[in-house]
Amino acid sequence: MRLLYSLLLLTLSSSQSYAAQIALIIDDIGYRQSDETVLALPSGVTLSVLPHTPLGKQLAKTAHEKGHEIMLHLPMQALNGKTLGLGGLTNTMTEAQIRHTVIDAINSVPFAKGANNHMGSLLTQLDDPMLWIMETLKQKQLYFVDSMTTRFTKAGDKADQLGVPLLKRQLFLDNDTSANALEKQFSSMITQAHAEGNLVAIAHPYPETIHFLRANLQRLKIEGIDLVPASSLLFINISPADGANPTVTLR
Repeated sequence: MRLLYSLLLLTLSSSQSYAAQIALIIDDIGYRQSDETVLALPSGVTLSVLPHTPLGKQLAKTAHEKGHEIMLHLPMQALNGKTLGLGGLTNTMTEAQIRHTVIDAINSVPFAKGANNHMGSLLTQLDDPMLWIMETLKQKQLYFVDSMTTRFTKAGDKADQLGVPLLKRQLFLDNDTSANALEKQFSSMITQAHAEGNLVAIAHPYPETIHFLRANLQRLKIEGIDLVPASSLLFINISPADGANPTVTLR
């Protein structure tokens, strides 16, 4: 009887240890007053703040006080030529300019533990700029989440080369913010998390997205999925992401 009880405890402990986990990152925070609505989300949601924005510094401080993990959302040059805003990194910048710009960006977002790329479908394909960025992040002891805005990204290679802790985005939640599309992606997120054990998803502070998440995030607990800060997945083998061929969006 004692042996059966011990085996039951071991089984329960193992199932809890290997519960599926989702790191949900909300990008593009800092410009709009409506971005403050992210503070109503559970503290397990990670918030990625754009550098040098009117609301970014205060939102980062308030979110940190509420228990959210904070990231820096680094603007990087895209193939579509969209304007980057302050702190943007381009292929015309020198090594010194890139390093200085990244450090300034880090300093503008208090409590940042990691960084991910905003857009970047052009810059993340380039060896030298990504090497300089990763060296700077390593110097400042930040991890990196590759938003995977191009399948040709070199971010992972350079992070691995330097030993920068790395995660890769596996799902965009809200490329389409209609109710049906959000539900489809949310259900897909749950299915992938169960199949792969863990998942990195990215969403944005659109009113439709925040409303949907506030109404539906409790479904993760019902599904036996833990909502965790992005850095929590750095200690998990996330190799399924490498072969998952995530949907690529040029941002």
